Amino acid sequence: MHQKKLDIGQEKIKYKRKTPHSSFKKSNQSNLIESIFPLPWKIWPYEAKILVILIGIWSILGICILGSSSWWVASREMGNWAYFLKKQIIWTIPGIGLFYFVLNTNIRNLLKFSRIIFYILFFLIFLTNITGITVNGSSRWLVIGNLRLQPSELIKPFLILEASNLFAHWNLIKNDKKLISIFSFGLLILFILKQPNLSTASLTGILFWVMGLCGGVKLSSLFSFASLGFITGCISILNNEYQKLRVTSFINPWKDQQESGFQLVQSLLAIGSGGLFGQGFGLSIQKLQYLPFMYTDFIFAIFAEEFGLLGCTLFLGFLAVFSYISLRISLKCRNNYTKLVAIGCGVLLTGQSIMHIAVATGSMPTTGLPLPFISYGGNSLIASFFIAGMLLRCSLESTGFIGMISTRKTFN
Repeated sequence: MHQKKLDIGQEKIKYKRKTPHSSFKKSNQSNLIESIFPLPWKIWPYEAKILVILIGIWSILGICILGSSSWWVASREMGNWAYFLKKQIIWTIPGIGLFYFVLNTNIRNLLKFSRIIFYILFFLIFLTNITGITVNGSSRWLVIGNLRLQPSELIKPFLILEASNLFAHWNLIKNDKKLISIFSFGLLILFILKQPNLSTASLTGILFWVMGLCGGVKLSSLFSFASLGFITGCISILNNEYQKLRVTSFINPWKDQQESGFQLVQSLLAIGSGGLFGQGFGLSIQKLQYLPFMYTDFIFAIFAEEFGLLGCTLFLGFLAVFSYISLRISLKCRNNYTKLVAIGCGVLLTGQSIMHIAVATGSMPTTGLPLPFISYGGNSLIASFFIAGMLLRCSLESTGFIGMISTRKTFN
């Protein structure tokens, strides 16, 4: 054990003393491997090593589950059983490219240019309420040429970055800046509610609340904001017939199981028919166009039908491990900014997953919220890879070998 620690220590010293001249002496294969990652694999924290394995498993699992849940509807409606699977794989390529870019970019640099992108996407979310495409009663999409954008998904990584900018040194920020930032976040949630998109608005509010709590905001202020958000949500539901119908059908879906409660009833039937061990991979019955949105908003129901209670338990355990690793990364971070970014990434990916599962199991009102890395959709996949890249970058910066020079320059 002592020898292993000594070897790792020597590897770290070697990395710190590495010069451009010495790197040219290494083999081409070694140079290629080191050029892919910002740090040599040997000195990665164990959290980073576990995290990259978890992200890989999550991504591959997502492709497999999507292929199983979508092939029937793709063959019936698109004439090609692999239509949605191919498009998801195509979106995975830029997603991995963005993941690589974020992994090799200092968190400080991401924090610097995040604001302008945040407000661009903020404006696009505002536009969805005016010129957006309405699908199933909700206007969340903008069409730009052949590209369909969902700004409420793409803005999620920048929500984390902007919240980190605000809460990292909360007690040192002037009150006028605090008010402007809080007003912007509140207005953003209102625009998302107006689409209407209650789930994303709730997730955004939870994200800000948790990051504010970790950033040192007073509990009295946090509870005031939470109460205001709850009241706003209730008003939105009461004034929106679409949302009101979703809530009433959630309370008793069996009352109107052919209309408003149809989705939830079919989802519960899928989950229930999975039993202990499931029907088997690819053998779901509900995906034969009985369950609407089986490859997007209710993909977990198909997973539960095919893999049963055992598979669902393993997936929840997977999320628990992911949450634990995210927490470990945030505790090891060397400054408030990266700590909050790591917390935000963990909260968003695991929180969105839990909310998706809660919708599919009837634990919260039916609403459209994709399961990260698994549900079909390029916008969600891109955002998920971006967030995962930031979390992994935070872990690598916790070593002190990268990201620290720019930090010191900023404070000097």
